[in-house]
Amino acid sequence: MKLLNRDVDYAARALVFMARANKPTVSVAQMEGTIGVTRPFLRKIMQKLHKAGILVAVKGKGGGFALARRPETITLAGLVAVLQGPLKLNDCVFRKKICQNHGACLLRHKIAAVEARLISEIEGITIKDLI
Repeated sequence: MKLLNRDVDYAARALVFMARANKPTVSVAQMEGTIGVTRPFLRKIMQKLHKAGILVAVKGKGGGFALARRPETITLAGLVAVLQGPLKLNDCVFRKKICQNHGACLLRHKIAAVEARLISEIEGITIKDLI
């Protein structure tokens, strides 16, 4: 099981690149070689971040993307939410569908506590921390 998918990995790399570049806008072409991902795939990720309000898209000559927020306000948890959906370790380990003991299952409650600590840690990691 991977905790973070490749979209989150590439998004974090791209945002770190943008924060380090310290330019008004950064194009996908400028990032693709450094980040190690193809331009179309990276563009899709950047567009999702734009839709979520993490980036601003600038069209035309000299266009590209710019951070919509300061790096210290963009969290890894935010990227996970946009690109993966809610972080859920497990609903039920014994069956594919939720069982009748879902509310009283001790294992599920233990895993939920681990999940809460994990989410708390991920919420504390910002793009600024990764620069």
